[in-house]
This record gives sequence, structure tokens and C-alpha cells, in this order.
Amino acid sequence: MSNAQVVKHLYEAFGRGDMGTVLGGMDPAIEWREAESNPYMPSGDPFVGPDAIVSQLFMRLGSEWDGFAVHPKTYHDAGDTVVVEVRYTGTFRATGRGAGTDTQACHVWRFRDGRVVAFQQYADTAKLQYLMGVSATA
Repeated sequence: MSNAQVVKHLYEAFGRGDMGTVLGGMDPAIEWREAESNPYMPSGDPFVGPDAIVSQLFMRLGSEWDGFAVHPKTYHDAGDTVVVEVRYTGTFRATGRGAGTDTQACHVWRFRDGRVVAFQQYADTAKLQYLMGVSATA
């Protein structure tokens, strides 16, 4: 299975809520970075390890958003790096903002020995800040 196929499989598992499969594709020392100024990690510093990603990001996405979903659109396979153009949908519960929203993002996945060792998100952080009713500083 190519790394692009692995990433597609991980998005499908995330969409089903199958966190066991998602976490199983990650290296224990994975570095997961959200875009700088993303309200979940404004500094752009990484979440390190699957446990940190789940507790500090995935659980918040699940509890703070209604209908949060990632919609992969285009996959670019570059061997050990896979770039995916995605859209986010969902409504942020605290503000009620986001119904009908379709937010642009790009994900860069890096592999070593068949496992994800790094993830970088690039996103419309101004739109995310608006939807979440926060101002993030770098």
C-alpha cells in the first residue's frame, strides 16, 4: 500500500470515529503541528505523540464542534510525503458559527518506515478564529 493510500485509509477511519486505526498509523514520537495562529495551538508548536494529539486536539474537536468533518479533495503523492487538500465543515458549539461553512486547509503527512512521523496543517486560521470566537496570537 502506498503512503497516499495509507493517508486515505486514515481519513476514512477518522470519519468513522475509528481512533484505533488512526492512532495505529502514527509513530509513537509523531510531531503533529496545527497551522500557526490556529486556536488549538497558536504557537505552531507540535503535539508530540498520539496521546497528546488525542487529549489536546481530537477530544476537543469532538466535544466543541457539532458535525466536525474533514473532507479530503486531492492527494499529492511524493513518496515519503503526502500532501492533501481538504475542506473542514462543522458548527462550533460555543458560538453557533459554522453552519454551512466550508473551510479550506492543506495537510502534509511525512512517513518513515510506513508510519506517520509528522503532520503539518495549513489552514485559513482567520476563519477558524472567527468561527471559534477567539483571537489567536503567535
